[in-house]
Amino acid sequence: QVQLVESGGGLVQAGGSLRLSCAASGRTFSTYGMGWFRQAPGKEREFVAAISRSGGITYYADSVKGRFTISRDNAKNTVYLQMNSLKPEETAVYYCAASKGSRWRMADEYDWWGQGTTVTVSS
Repeated sequence: QVQLVESGGGLVQAGGSLRLSCAASGRTFSTYGMGWFRQAPGKEREFVAAISRSGGITYYADSVKGRFTISRDNAKNTVYLQMNSLKPEETAVYYCAASKGSRWRMADEYDWWGQGTTVTVSS
């Protein structure tokens, strides 16, 4: 069982930055691929970014490439999402998730989810 707790959400102006964190419980954090997803009001949950177990491989949605950076610190059992140049349409609840699998762009590949942190981008 893995428990995930996100933090770092808040209100930011368009063009601003936020850094999300996701702290994981347990001793096996380094054995999971980690991902960030988001869900805007009235929309489906969508993939944002993912990172391999060692942190050596990253994946991004096309819409965030060049602006968002995912990273992880296995010693701290934490994954991060640095978000720059935020846009109002990126207002959403952001979730981190842990996967024992490898299809990290797919939400159904993830085994554990956090409760989410809300990001609001004002125009």
